[in-house]
Amino acid sequence: MTRVMKLAFGSVIIGLLVMGLKAVAWWLTGSLALMSDALESLVNVAAALAVVIALRVAERPADTNHPYGHHKAEFFSAVLEGVLIVIAALFILREAYGGFLAPYAPEAPLGGMLINAGASLINGAWAWVLIRAGRAHRSPALVADGKHLITDVVSSVGVLIGVGLALVTGWWVLDPIMAALVALNILWSGWGVIKHSLSGLMDEAVSEEELAQIREIIALAASGGDAVEAHDLRTRHAGQVTFIDFHLVMPGTTTVDEAHMLCDRIEAALMDALPDARVTIHVEPEHKAKHSGIVVLS
Repeated sequence: MTRVMKLAFGSVIIGLLVMGLKAVAWWLTGSLALMSDALESLVNVAAALAVVIALRVAERPADTNHPYGHHKAEFFSAVLEGVLIVIAALFILREAYGGFLAPYAPEAPLGGMLINAGASLINGAWAWVLIRAGRAHRSPALVADGKHLITDVVSSVGVLIGVGLALVTGWWVLDPIMAALVALNILWSGWGVIKHSLSGLMDEAVSEEELAQIREIIALAASGGDAVEAHDLRTRHAGQVTFIDFHLVMPGTTTVDEAHMLCDRIEAALMDALPDARVTIHVEPEHKAKHSGIVVLS
């Protein structure tokens, strides 16, 4: 089992633990704001299970029906997570509306707040682990899960502040108001997750910083050989994999062996910097030069 998969399973376990703690806090108090927090944790568990399934699919090797692999399964998982977040937010808004019309005082608020705070600390620590590991392993599903947990922590802090103010002032209408604010925050988070995932499904290019790095690697690796320029550079990312293809212009007198050796050198340099890269190089004769691509120093 890969480290990414272990972390995905860990998210399910942590999600169940946090959901249980927040459910206890809600049961003790009857607070709508704490209920909204518990429901968001339920979404976390469902999303974590979706990530596990998606990663299992993404790990499958390429086959005749999927010659480029199954890496985009991670983006489908993230889209599903975003949809679940939106559904939970709409449910919370409905409950908050009812509570706003007829506000009431929660029971044992201090005990519930302490339990909720403990659950939020667990969530925050695990979110940091997921985001750091997701970026290291280039896993959009783990990063999306971690960012969602961060919004959960922010929501929980807001909930605790709101319930605390209601307890001090006696304005119990603050409880459903905080629940509604949590729901709006969750809606924004869900939209962000969906937007990022759709960019991957639409074969969006890598970031400008990564593109500049790729161009520099190609120029350095091709220097000192027969290459004249590289043009028509295209990139896209799918899960942990970055696809790179471009045309490499060489003199017509270059032998096949020489061209092949240079292409191998460029591929090796790119894969040293981007271990999960998939590189395709199309060699062209010198008269195909466009004089607008990556200049290679001889």
